[in-house]
Amino acid sequence: MIERFTLAAALLVACASTPPTANPPPPPPPPDTLPTGFSLKVQVVTGGLSSPVHLTAPAGDARLFIVEQVGRIRIVKGGQLLAQPFLDITGRVGSGGERGLLSVAFHPNYAANGFFYVNYTDLNGDTRVERYSVTADPDHADTGTAKLILGVAQPYANHNGGHILFGLDGMLYIAMGDGGSGGDPQGNGQSLATLLGKLLRIDVDGGNPYAVPPDNPFVGQAGARGEIWAYGLRNPWRIAFDRTAALLFIADVGQNAYEEVNVRPAGVAGLNYGWNVMEGLHCYASASCSATGLTLPALEYSHADGCSIIGGFVYRGRVIPAIAGRYFYSDYCSGWLKSVAITNGTASAPVTWPVGSLGSVLSFGEDAQGELYILSASGTVYRIVQG
Repeated sequence: MIERFTLAAALLVACASTPPTANPPPPPPPPDTLPTGFSLKVQVVTGGLSSPVHLTAPAGDARLFIVEQVGRIRIVKGGQLLAQPFLDITGRVGSGGERGLLSVAFHPNYAANGFFYVNYTDLNGDTRVERYSVTADPDHADTGTAKLILGVAQPYANHNGGHILFGLDGMLYIAMGDGGSGGDPQGNGQSLATLLGKLLRIDVDGGNPYAVPPDNPFVGQAGARGEIWAYGLRNPWRIAFDRTAALLFIADVGQNAYEEVNVRPAGVAGLNYGWNVMEGLHCYASASCSATGLTLPALEYSHADGCSIIGGFVYRGRVIPAIAGRYFYSDYCSGWLKSVAITNGTASAPVTWPVGSLGSVLSFGEDAQGELYILSASGTVYRIVQG
């Protein structure tokens, strides 16, 4: 979990007068400036939750599914928090500090197969990615359908990463921290022999329990794990795909000085994001280092402005068109709400939104309509709305 917390296909339509193009035009860049007088505010959706760390929804579903760190998934339906959890696996989850039930991902074909996946820390302190099925009652899952998809041993109690989500390509992406302690003492970030300190990409439909996609970058390389999509990560607590611009965002929690957001095209594989050679844009372990071969962040900030980045999403909803294409993020210690526009891999100057006190922000959420939410350690879920 966070430090110091104790997709794109384009439809080409041919016509007689205009031949189809090989590549669709890119989406327009988000505006660097906003309309005069434009503002945002937050609106309470629900409260009384226990450490809400993730919020999502299946495609086309009006409900909100909220992950509680202790091992429950709750539902907000018709504006009301249901009393009975959708899933309760508290007896299997080792919760506390940076451990716990950390995220849920619904299969792209969830409406037909009822499959969803969770990432949690078990009672031994290790990472488990499991699949479950919904029951005939759409508000309740069957805890007896648990199937282990991937297990990863954790050497320390922190830096679990914990986010899973399906990419634009239908593959399941799994964000893994470097294993913990401080400074990556095992060198996991730069080692291709371990799944720690990586972004993984697996095919949950192509094998039992999964298949390694043949186009993963290190398939067939001696000594490397084929599941790896990207490496050089410290604690990627939250990641996101911008389905319109086909970008991947990785918000990676820093060590002692800098927080970072990495932004690259979603289909680019095998990138090395630099940890523990670098922390953000700066050398970490020595006074000088080489950035050759490393992918540097699009955005960083120092610990003068916070302590642990909480990555969010690019806004692609329809209710607030003025912020379309802007990436929203926060910080666990500072609790501010900021956004940037990303153009050609470069972030604009951040906009800080005066939304009031959010407390310790744990995570962001996105519903099926693309609207954005903020999850606070106070147990409150907020929706971002126009001011």
